[in-house]
Amino acid sequence: MNLEQASPTPRIDAALDALSPRQRMRYALARLTTTTDAIWPTILRITLGGVMLPHALQKTLGLFGGFGLSSTMHWFTAQLHMPAVVAASAIFLEQIGALSLIFGLFTRAGAVAIGIIMVGAVLTVHLPYGFFMNWAGTQAGEGFEFHLLALAMVVALAIAGGGRASIDAALSRSRELS
Repeated sequence: MNLEQASPTPRIDAALDALSPRQRMRYALARLTTTTDAIWPTILRITLGGVMLPHALQKTLGLFGGFGLSSTMHWFTAQLHMPAVVAASAIFLEQIGALSLIFGLFTRAGAVAIGIIMVGAVLTVHLPYGFFMNWAGTQAGEGFEFHLLALAMVVALAIAGGGRASIDAALSRSRELS
């Protein structure tokens, strides 16, 4: 038996090729929204989304002591030397990712969006300041320990989905009933 015969991938690919575009979309949405019935992903996603949303609102609306969209865009492009499209995408991903997590709609995609934001924040701002946050006010900036915790939550949510109390779970249940 050769390797191609031993692998299930060709059979899966052939089955997917046989689907209509609409069936492929339904399959992709089902894969995206399928979740466990456990409560722990619900706790993780609401916590992570609830922590990230105020940061996003600082950037977009200037709430919670933030600078708002135009000043944040200026800081990203002038100080961090990001292209405008990357800066706008980062702001958008943080907002949409946080809301996605809070509501549990497309949790995996929302978690990945927050993961991208966390990795970007570490690489562009926090890495030079080391591991620890600046609790004592003695460092020039904040370290990346918070970001690692958020990334661990992102990985767990990307694997498990939104959990019991999520829109994803409701979508999964409605698919099972139909």
